[in-house]
Amino acid sequence: MGCSVTFLLVRKLLGLVGIGPSPDEKDVEIAVLRHQLAVLRRQVARPRFSPTDRAVLATLARFLQRERWATFLVTPATLMRWHRELVRRYWTFPRPEKIAPNALDAEVVALVLRLARENPRWGYLRIVGELKKLEVMVSATTVRNALRRHRLKPAPRRSGPTWGEFLRAQAGGTLACDFFHVDTITLRRLYVLFFIDHERRKVFLAGVTAHPTGNWVTQQARNLAMTLEDEGRTVKFLIRDRDTKFVGPFDEVLRSIGARVIKTPVRAPRANAFAERLVGTARRECLDWLLIRNERHLERVLEEFVEHYNAARPHRGIDLEVPIPYVSEKRLDADPASRSTRRSSARVLHRCLTEGLRVGPPGHQSTSCFGPFTTRMTPPGARPSTSFPTYFAVDR
Repeated sequence: MGCSVTFLLVRKLLGLVGIGPSPDEKDVEIAVLRHQLAVLRRQVARPRFSPTDRAVLATLARFLQRERWATFLVTPATLMRWHRELVRRYWTFPRPEKIAPNALDAEVVALVLRLARENPRWGYLRIVGELKKLEVMVSATTVRNALRRHRLKPAPRRSGPTWGEFLRAQAGGTLACDFFHVDTITLRRLYVLFFIDHERRKVFLAGVTAHPTGNWVTQQARNLAMTLEDEGRTVKFLIRDRDTKFVGPFDEVLRSIGARVIKTPVRAPRANAFAERLVGTARRECLDWLLIRNERHLERVLEEFVEHYNAARPHRGIDLEVPIPYVSEKRLDADPASRSTRRSSARVLHRCLTEGLRVGPPGHQSTSCFGPFTTRMTPPGARPSTSFPTYFAVDR
Protein backbone atom coordinates (compact mmCIF):
# COMPACT_ATOMS: atom_id res chain seq x y z
CA MET A 1 0.00 0.00 0.00
CA GLY A 2 2.89 2.33 0.75
CA CYS A 3 4.25 1.69 -2.77
CA SER A 4 0.96 2.82 -4.32
CA VAL A 5 0.94 6.06 -2.36
CA THR A 6 4.59 6.70 -3.20
CA PHE A 7 3.87 6.03 -6.87
CA LEU A 8 1.02 8.53 -6.89
CA LEU A 9 3.10 11.18 -5.12
CA VAL A 10 5.95 10.75 -7.59
CA ARG A 11 3.55 11.03 -10.55
CA LYS A 12 2.00 14.16 -9.01
CA LEU A 13 5.40 15.80 -8.54
CA LEU A 14 6.45 14.93 -12.08
CA GLY A 15 3.20 16.34 -13.38
CA LEU A 16 3.77 19.61 -11.53
CA VAL A 17 7.27 19.91 -12.92
CA GLY A 18 6.02 19.02 -16.39
CA ILE A 19 8.14 15.93 -16.91
CA GLY A 20 5.45 13.22 -16.77
CA PRO A 21 1.67 12.88 -16.83
CA SER A 22 -0.32 13.64 -13.65
CA PRO A 23 -2.41 10.83 -12.11
CA ASP A 24 -5.98 10.74 -13.37
CA GLU A 25 -9.11 10.11 -11.32
CA LYS A 26 -9.03 6.38 -12.04
CA ASP A 27 -5.56 5.98 -10.55
CA VAL A 28 -6.57 7.94 -7.45
CA GLU A 29 -9.71 5.85 -7.02
CA ILE A 30 -7.72 2.61 -7.31
CA ALA A 31 -5.26 3.87 -4.69
CA VAL A 32 -8.12 4.79 -2.32
CA LEU A 33 -9.75 1.38 -2.76
CA ARG A 34 -6.47 -0.41 -2.12
CA HIS A 35 -5.91 1.59 1.04
CA GLN A 36 -9.44 0.82 2.29
CA LEU A 37 -8.82 -2.85 1.52
CA ALA A 38 -5.63 -2.79 3.56
CA VAL A 39 -7.48 -1.16 6.51
CA LEU A 40 -10.20 -3.80 6.28
CA ARG A 41 -7.63 -6.61 6.32
CA ARG A 42 -6.10 -5.24 9.49
CA GLN A 43 -9.44 -4.95 11.32
CA VAL A 44 -11.37 -8.01 10.11
CA ALA A 45 -9.64 -11.36 10.40
CA ARG A 46 -12.24 -13.34 8.47
CA PRO A 47 -14.95 -11.38 6.64
CA ARG A 48 -18.32 -12.97 6.01
CA PHE A 49 -19.58 -13.19 2.45
CA SER A 50 -23.13 -13.81 1.32
CA PRO A 51 -23.85 -16.35 -1.45
CA THR A 52 -24.22 -13.47 -3.90
CA ASP A 53 -20.82 -12.06 -2.93
CA ARG A 54 -19.23 -15.46 -3.36
CA ALA A 55 -20.76 -15.89 -6.81
CA VAL A 56 -19.59 -12.45 -7.95
CA LEU A 57 -16.03 -12.92 -6.65
CA ALA A 58 -15.78 -16.43 -8.08
CA THR A 59 -16.93 -15.16 -11.48
CA LEU A 60 -14.58 -12.17 -11.52
CA ALA A 61 -11.66 -14.34 -10.48
CA ARG A 62 -11.88 -16.14 -13.83
CA PHE A 63 -11.01 -12.88 -15.62
CA LEU A 64 -7.86 -12.16 -13.58
CA GLN A 65 -4.53 -13.88 -13.70
CA ARG A 66 -3.55 -15.97 -10.69
CA GLU A 67 -0.75 -13.53 -9.86
CA ARG A 68 -3.32 -10.74 -9.38
CA TRP A 69 -5.54 -12.72 -7.00
CA ALA A 70 -3.88 -11.08 -4.02
CA THR A 71 -6.38 -8.26 -4.54
CA PHE A 72 -9.18 -10.38 -3.04
CA LEU A 73 -9.75 -10.73 0.67
CA VAL A 74 -9.84 -14.50 0.34
CA THR A 75 -7.21 -17.00 -0.68
CA PRO A 76 -7.05 -18.56 -4.16
CA ALA A 77 -8.06 -21.94 -2.75
CA THR A 78 -11.23 -20.39 -1.33
CA LEU A 79 -12.11 -18.82 -4.69
CA MET A 80 -11.65 -22.14 -6.45
CA ARG A 81 -13.83 -23.89 -3.87
CA TRP A 82 -16.57 -21.27 -4.33
CA HIS A 83 -16.43 -21.76 -8.08
CA ARG A 84 -16.75 -25.53 -7.72
CA GLU A 85 -19.76 -25.09 -5.43
CA LEU A 86 -21.34 -22.69 -7.92
CA VAL A 87 -20.93 -25.21 -10.75
CA ARG A 88 -22.21 -28.05 -8.60
CA ARG A 89 -25.34 -26.13 -7.57
CA TYR A 90 -25.99 -25.03 -11.13
CA TRP A 91 -26.03 -28.60 -12.45
CA THR A 92 -27.94 -30.08 -9.52
CA PHE A 93 -31.54 -30.94 -10.33
CA PRO A 94 -34.21 -31.22 -7.61
CA ARG A 95 -35.07 -34.78 -6.75
CA PRO A 96 -38.73 -35.75 -6.70
CA GLU A 97 -40.01 -36.44 -3.22
CA LYS A 98 -40.65 -40.10 -2.69
CA ILE A 99 -43.87 -40.88 -0.86
CA ALA A 100 -44.03 -44.18 0.91
CA PRO A 101 -47.00 -46.38 -0.01
CA ASN A 102 -48.05 -46.62 3.64
CA ALA A 103 -47.64 -42.90 4.40
CA LEU A 104 -50.34 -40.98 6.25
CA ASP A 105 -52.82 -38.86 4.40
CA ALA A 106 -52.17 -35.15 4.31
CA GLU A 107 -55.36 -34.50 6.28
CA VAL A 108 -54.28 -36.84 9.09
CA VAL A 109 -50.83 -35.21 9.24
CA ALA A 110 -52.42 -31.77 9.37
CA LEU A 111 -54.68 -32.95 12.21
CA VAL A 112 -51.71 -34.35 14.15
CA LEU A 113 -49.76 -31.11 13.74
CA ARG A 114 -52.74 -29.02 14.82
CA LEU A 115 -53.25 -31.07 17.97
CA ALA A 116 -49.55 -30.84 18.81
CA ARG A 117 -49.32 -27.07 18.25
CA GLU A 118 -52.52 -26.14 20.04
CA ASN A 119 -51.75 -28.44 22.98
CA PRO A 120 -48.01 -28.19 23.69
CA ARG A 121 -48.28 -30.39 26.81
CA TRP A 122 -49.70 -33.38 24.95
CA GLY A 123 -47.34 -36.27 24.31
CA TYR A 124 -47.42 -38.86 21.54
CA LEU A 125 -49.74 -41.27 23.36
CA ARG A 126 -52.15 -38.48 24.30
CA ILE A 127 -52.40 -37.41 20.66
CA VAL A 128 -52.99 -41.05 19.66
CA GLY A 129 -55.80 -41.26 22.21
CA GLU A 130 -57.44 -38.05 20.99
CA LEU A 131 -57.24 -39.26 17.39
CA LYS A 132 -58.81 -42.55 18.43
CA LYS A 133 -61.86 -40.61 19.62
CA LEU A 134 -62.17 -39.28 16.07
CA GLU A 135 -61.86 -42.83 14.69
CA VAL A 136 -58.39 -42.14 13.29
CA MET A 137 -56.11 -45.10 14.05
CA VAL A 138 -52.38 -44.27 14.13
CA SER A 139 -49.50 -45.46 16.26
CA ALA A 140 -47.32 -43.43 18.60
CA THR A 141 -44.32 -44.02 16.33
CA THR A 142 -46.20 -42.59 13.38
CA VAL A 143 -47.12 -39.49 15.38
CA ARG A 144 -43.51 -39.11 16.52
CA ASN A 145 -42.17 -39.35 12.97
CA ALA A 146 -44.71 -36.83 11.69
CA LEU A 147 -43.77 -34.34 14.40
CA ARG A 148 -40.05 -34.86 13.79
CA ARG A 149 -40.41 -34.21 10.08
CA HIS A 150 -42.02 -30.88 10.89
CA ARG A 151 -39.43 -30.04 13.60
CA LEU A 152 -41.81 -30.26 16.56
CA LYS A 153 -40.15 -31.39 19.75
CA PRO A 154 -41.66 -33.85 22.24
CA ALA A 155 -43.83 -32.51 25.04
CA PRO A 156 -43.34 -30.58 27.23
CA ARG A 157 -40.40 -29.02 25.34
CA ARG A 158 -42.44 -28.41 22.22
CA SER A 159 -43.13 -24.79 23.00
CA GLY A 160 -43.22 -22.40 25.91
CA PRO A 161 -44.88 -19.13 26.82
CA THR A 162 -43.70 -16.06 24.97
CA TRP A 163 -42.60 -12.94 26.81
CA GLY A 164 -45.98 -11.38 26.13
CA GLU A 165 -47.85 -14.38 27.54
CA PHE A 166 -45.54 -14.51 30.55
CA LEU A 167 -46.00 -10.83 31.37
CA ARG A 168 -49.77 -11.01 30.89
CA ALA A 169 -49.90 -13.94 33.31
CA GLN A 170 -48.12 -11.82 35.94
CA ALA A 171 -50.41 -8.83 35.39
CA GLY A 172 -53.17 -10.15 37.65
CA GLY A 173 -53.37 -8.14 40.85
CA THR A 174 -51.06 -5.36 39.60
CA LEU A 175 -52.05 -1.69 39.68
CA ALA A 176 -50.20 1.39 38.48
CA CYS A 177 -50.78 5.01 39.44
CA ASP A 178 -49.54 8.34 38.22
CA PHE A 179 -50.29 12.07 38.02
CA PHE A 180 -50.85 14.22 34.96
CA HIS A 181 -51.67 17.91 34.78
CA VAL A 182 -54.17 19.95 32.79
CA ASP A 183 -54.05 23.73 32.28
CA THR A 184 -57.35 25.61 32.35
CA ILE A 185 -58.38 28.63 30.30
CA THR A 186 -57.03 30.91 33.00
CA LEU A 187 -53.70 29.03 32.96
CA ARG A 188 -54.42 27.42 36.29
CA ARG A 189 -52.77 24.02 36.58
CA LEU A 190 -54.85 21.10 37.85
CA TYR A 191 -53.49 17.69 38.82
CA VAL A 192 -55.25 14.38 38.16
CA LEU A 193 -54.48 11.18 40.09
CA PHE A 194 -55.56 7.86 38.60
CA PHE A 195 -55.00 4.12 39.01
CA ILE A 196 -55.04 1.57 36.19
CA ASP A 197 -55.34 -2.21 36.35
CA HIS A 198 -52.73 -4.03 34.29
CA GLU A 199 -54.85 -7.12 33.73
CA ARG A 200 -58.06 -5.58 32.32
CA ARG A 201 -56.94 -1.95 31.74
CA LYS A 202 -59.66 -0.73 34.08
CA VAL A 203 -59.16 2.87 35.22
CA PHE A 204 -59.95 4.25 38.66
CA LEU A 205 -60.19 8.05 38.68
CA ALA A 206 -58.95 9.08 42.13
CA GLY A 207 -59.55 12.82 42.00
CA VAL A 208 -58.72 16.25 40.62
CA THR A 209 -57.12 19.00 42.67
CA ALA A 210 -55.00 22.10 42.31
CA HIS A 211 -52.97 21.31 45.44
CA PRO A 212 -51.94 17.62 45.58
CA THR A 213 -50.71 17.56 49.15
CA GLY A 214 -49.61 14.46 51.02
CA ASN A 215 -52.84 14.27 53.03
CA TRP A 216 -54.94 14.48 49.87
CA VAL A 217 -52.98 11.73 48.13
CA THR A 218 -53.22 9.50 51.21
CA GLN A 219 -56.98 9.99 51.35
CA GLN A 220 -57.29 8.93 47.70
CA ALA A 221 -55.36 5.76 48.57
CA ARG A 222 -57.88 5.05 51.35
CA ASN A 223 -60.76 5.56 48.90
CA LEU A 224 -59.12 3.11 46.48
CA ALA A 225 -58.67 0.54 49.25
CA MET A 226 -62.38 0.76 50.12
CA THR A 227 -63.36 0.42 46.45
CA LEU A 228 -61.21 -2.67 46.03
CA GLU A 229 -62.65 -4.15 49.20
CA ASP A 230 -66.19 -3.61 47.94
CA GLU A 231 -65.33 -5.35 44.69
CA GLY A 232 -63.65 -8.23 46.53
CA ARG A 233 -60.34 -7.75 44.78
CA THR A 234 -56.80 -8.28 46.05
CA VAL A 235 -53.84 -6.24 44.89
CA LYS A 236 -50.35 -7.72 45.00
CA PHE A 237 -48.28 -4.92 43.47
CA LEU A 238 -48.59 -1.18 42.93
CA ILE A 239 -46.23 0.51 40.49
CA ARG A 240 -45.55 4.22 40.91
CA ASP A 241 -42.82 6.70 40.15
CA ARG A 242 -40.66 8.57 42.66
CA ASP A 243 -42.80 11.70 42.79
CA THR A 244 -42.59 13.49 46.12
CA LYS A 245 -46.38 13.68 46.24
CA PHE A 246 -46.45 9.99 47.17
CA VAL A 247 -45.59 10.32 50.86
CA GLY A 248 -45.01 7.59 53.41
CA PRO A 249 -48.64 7.23 54.61
CA PHE A 250 -49.68 6.61 51.00
CA ASP A 251 -47.49 3.52 50.85
CA GLU A 252 -48.63 2.41 54.31
CA VAL A 253 -52.28 2.42 53.24
CA LEU A 254 -51.47 0.20 50.28
CA ARG A 255 -49.36 -2.16 52.38
CA SER A 256 -52.28 -2.53 54.76
CA ILE A 257 -54.30 -4.22 51.99
CA GLY A 258 -51.43 -6.56 51.11
CA ALA A 259 -49.95 -4.61 48.19
CA ARG A 260 -46.23 -4.26 47.63
CA VAL A 261 -45.19 -0.81 46.38
CA ILE A 262 -42.68 -0.90 43.50
CA LYS A 263 -40.93 2.34 42.60
CA THR A 264 -39.80 2.87 39.03
CA PRO A 265 -36.24 4.04 38.26
CA VAL A 266 -35.50 7.75 38.08
CA ARG A 267 -36.64 9.36 34.82
CA ALA A 268 -37.82 6.06 33.35
CA PRO A 269 -41.40 6.60 32.10
CA ARG A 270 -41.33 3.33 30.18
CA ALA A 271 -41.16 1.44 33.47
CA ASN A 272 -44.73 2.62 34.05
CA ALA A 273 -45.83 2.21 30.45
CA PHE A 274 -49.51 1.40 31.10
CA ALA A 275 -50.06 4.62 33.03
CA GLU A 276 -48.13 6.70 30.51
CA ARG A 277 -50.16 5.21 27.67
CA LEU A 278 -53.40 6.12 29.45
CA VAL A 279 -52.23 9.72 29.83
CA GLY A 280 -51.55 9.92 26.09
CA THR A 281 -54.92 8.37 25.27
CA ALA A 282 -56.78 10.80 27.54
CA ARG A 283 -55.07 13.77 25.92
CA ARG A 284 -55.50 12.61 22.31
CA GLU A 285 -59.11 11.48 22.61
CA CYS A 286 -60.49 13.94 25.15
CA LEU A 287 -58.47 16.78 26.63
CA ASP A 288 -56.87 18.06 23.42
CA TRP A 289 -60.36 18.78 22.03
CA LEU A 290 -61.67 20.82 24.98
CA LEU A 291 -61.02 24.02 26.87
CA ILE A 292 -61.22 23.33 30.59
CA ARG A 293 -62.84 26.06 32.68
CA ASN A 294 -62.27 24.94 36.24
CA GLU A 295 -61.74 21.97 38.52
CA ARG A 296 -65.38 20.89 38.51
CA HIS A 297 -65.50 20.97 34.71
CA LEU A 298 -62.37 18.82 34.42
CA GLU A 299 -63.69 16.31 36.93
CA ARG A 300 -66.98 15.97 35.05
CA VAL A 301 -65.22 15.52 31.70
CA LEU A 302 -62.83 12.89 33.05
CA GLU A 303 -65.65 10.97 34.70
CA GLU A 304 -67.37 10.70 31.33
CA PHE A 305 -64.17 9.72 29.60
CA VAL A 306 -63.32 7.05 32.20
CA GLU A 307 -66.82 5.63 31.89
CA HIS A 308 -66.36 5.44 28.13
CA TYR A 309 -62.86 4.00 28.56
CA ASN A 310 -64.01 1.24 30.91
CA ALA A 311 -67.35 0.32 29.37
CA ALA A 312 -67.18 1.05 25.63
CA ARG A 313 -63.64 1.42 24.34
CA PRO A 314 -62.00 -1.78 23.00
CA HIS A 315 -58.36 -2.42 23.93
CA ARG A 316 -55.84 -4.31 21.86
CA GLY A 317 -54.03 -5.59 24.94
CA ILE A 318 -57.09 -7.63 25.99
CA ASP A 319 -58.08 -8.91 22.53
CA LEU A 320 -60.31 -5.92 21.66
CA GLU A 321 -62.48 -6.41 24.73
CA VAL A 322 -63.60 -3.75 27.19
CA PRO A 323 -62.50 -3.64 30.84
CA ILE A 324 -66.06 -3.79 32.17
CA PRO A 325 -66.30 -7.64 31.96
CA TYR A 326 -63.80 -7.62 34.83
CA VAL A 327 -66.76 -6.75 37.10
CA SER A 328 -69.50 -8.66 35.31
CA GLU A 329 -69.19 -11.39 32.67
CA LYS A 330 -72.88 -11.04 31.67
CA ARG A 331 -73.32 -10.34 27.98
CA LEU A 332 -75.50 -7.52 26.76
CA ASP A 333 -77.54 -9.90 24.63
CA ALA A 334 -78.02 -12.52 27.36
CA ASP A 335 -81.77 -11.85 27.65
CA PRO A 336 -84.39 -10.22 25.41
CA ALA A 337 -84.81 -7.28 27.80
CA SER A 338 -81.18 -6.22 27.38
CA ARG A 339 -81.40 -6.62 23.61
CA SER A 340 -84.48 -4.40 23.46
CA THR A 341 -82.77 -1.85 25.71
CA ARG A 342 -79.75 -1.79 23.44
CA ARG A 343 -81.90 -1.40 20.33
CA SER A 344 -83.91 1.41 21.91
CA SER A 345 -80.69 3.17 22.95
CA ALA A 346 -79.37 2.85 19.42
CA ARG A 347 -82.60 4.30 18.01
CA VAL A 348 -82.44 7.24 20.43
CA LEU A 349 -78.83 7.93 19.48
CA HIS A 350 -79.62 7.72 15.78
CA ARG A 351 -82.56 10.11 16.19
CA CYS A 352 -80.39 12.58 18.10
CA LEU A 353 -77.67 12.47 15.47
CA THR A 354 -79.86 12.66 12.37
CA GLU A 355 -83.44 13.79 12.55
CA GLY A 356 -84.46 14.17 16.17
CA LEU A 357 -83.17 17.71 16.65
CA ARG A 358 -85.95 20.22 17.23
CA VAL A 359 -85.17 23.19 15.05
CA GLY A 360 -86.68 26.54 15.98
CA PRO A 361 -86.27 30.07 14.68
CA PRO A 362 -82.79 31.56 14.33
CA GLY A 363 -81.15 32.00 17.71
CA HIS A 364 -83.65 29.67 19.40
CA GLN A 365 -82.16 27.63 22.27
CA SER A 366 -83.06 23.94 22.04
CA THR A 367 -81.96 20.79 23.83
CA SER A 368 -80.91 17.36 22.68
CA CYS A 369 -79.37 14.26 24.21
CA PHE A 370 -75.99 16.02 24.08
CA GLY A 371 -77.11 19.22 25.85
CA PRO A 372 -78.13 22.69 24.59
CA PHE A 373 -77.47 23.77 21.04
CA THR A 374 -78.22 26.82 18.91
CA THR A 375 -79.93 26.90 15.54
CA ARG A 376 -78.01 28.82 12.89
CA MET A 377 -79.20 30.73 9.85
CA THR A 378 -79.25 28.58 6.69
CA PRO A 379 -79.97 29.52 3.07
CA PRO A 380 -83.31 28.52 1.51
CA GLY A 381 -83.49 24.86 0.56
CA ALA A 382 -80.50 23.90 2.75
CA ARG A 383 -80.70 21.68 5.77
CA PRO A 384 -80.47 23.54 9.11
CA SER A 385 -77.17 23.06 10.91
CA THR A 386 -76.78 22.80 14.64
CA SER A 387 -73.86 22.86 16.99
CA PHE A 388 -73.54 21.00 20.28
CA PRO A 389 -70.65 20.34 22.64
CA THR A 390 -68.58 17.18 22.30
CA TYR A 391 -67.08 15.71 25.45
CA PHE A 392 -64.61 13.30 23.93
CA ALA A 393 -63.51 12.16 20.47
CA VAL A 394 -64.63 8.90 18.97
CA ASP A 395 -61.99 6.16 19.19
CA ARG A 396 -60.51 5.23 15.84
